[in-house]
Amino acid sequence: MNRVILCGRLTKDAEITYTQGSNMAVARFSLAVDRRFKQDGQPTADFIRCIAFGKTAEFFERFGRKGTKFLIEGRIQTGSYTNKDGNKVYTTDVVVEQTEFCESKNSQQGNDNPPPAPRDNDGFMNIPDGIDEELPFN
Repeated sequence: MNRVILCGRLTKDAEITYTQGSNMAVARFSLAVDRRFKQDGQPTADFIRCIAFGKTAEFFERFGRKGTKFLIEGRIQTGSYTNKDGNKVYTTDVVVEQTEFCESKNSQQGNDNPPPAPRDNDGFMNIPDGIDEELPFN
């Protein structure tokens, strides 16, 4: 079974092209996926090349902007080609079959957390006067 599930951020806007004959959309992008463990106290990430076709590619054409966090599901595909210097180059890509956003638009802008409630110097939250009857305990 060849199945991959990744969660990460686009390293730059998705590059969109269209095939000659069928005019099908093709999206190419790189996804930065955080590693579980840090190296020398610093977070590390893998940069994984991805490709999507058809409606999935059109989704990335519309929403695939640098820094946007996506969950993708697909399969690994390997290949090779000879570059202009005559050297054989091996490739590994994830062919995206399904995708969805991993966070809300507000969280991308840093607005997903409400401001903290005001607190006294003792660390307890201030409760406004006259709210006693609305509290679930007395």
